[in-house]
Amino acid sequence: MKDLILLGIDTSGKTASAAVCTENAVLAQTTVLTKLTHSQVILPICREVVKSAGLELNDMDGIAVSAGPGSYTGLRIGIAAVKAMCFALDKPCIGISTLESLANNLSLHKGIICSVMAARLNLVYCAIFRSDGKNVVRLTEDGILPLEELVSRLEREEGYIAVAGDAADKLSGDRFITAPPHLKLQLASSLCAAAFGKKLGDPDELEAAYLQITKAEKDLQG
Repeated sequence: MKDLILLGIDTSGKTASAAVCTENAVLAQTTVLTKLTHSQVILPICREVVKSAGLELNDMDGIAVSAGPGSYTGLRIGIAAVKAMCFALDKPCIGISTLESLANNLSLHKGIICSVMAARLNLVYCAIFRSDGKNVVRLTEDGILPLEELVSRLEREEGYIAVAGDAADKLSGDRFITAPPHLKLQLASSLCAAAFGKKLGDPDELEAAYLQITKAEKDLQG
């Protein structure tokens, strides 16, 4: 039985990342901290990693994409690109939590992992996981909390807590281990790692999970 091959795409934050992965290997990956909009770079990056892996887009068994939380515009760009590719290639896809993907950056850490991303004001997107040094297991659902409330929740956990995400530096203290720069932000290979073992679906079903309404929606309500 041949290894499942996934193309992973993450445009949820400051990085644009794409990777081609099997369950046992990262065949190719490119991650760029870009000042350009993701719409300008993500498709060229996808073509680059597929070519670097010695494959064609049609060789992919499916495509995984970050479904949120994260940048509203970035999420929409990534999801739209994946839907277009999957419809054109007749391939399945899956949306993966950005926070679960970030936790997989730190899967070698044996213990608690917290993924934390900046939201608005003093709020953060967050979720808590546990790893045995290989497999990451979710302990809480994705949420949006005041930073102080997240810290209070984490103080109930034992041992050292590994932290990833663009708000990782906001968690300070002797028990917090901040991810090194190359593991702090989103990586498409970690997205693929989180996707393996999950059921791929129809691109029609792919939707973003923003966790909070957009500013435009808030303005309409106000």
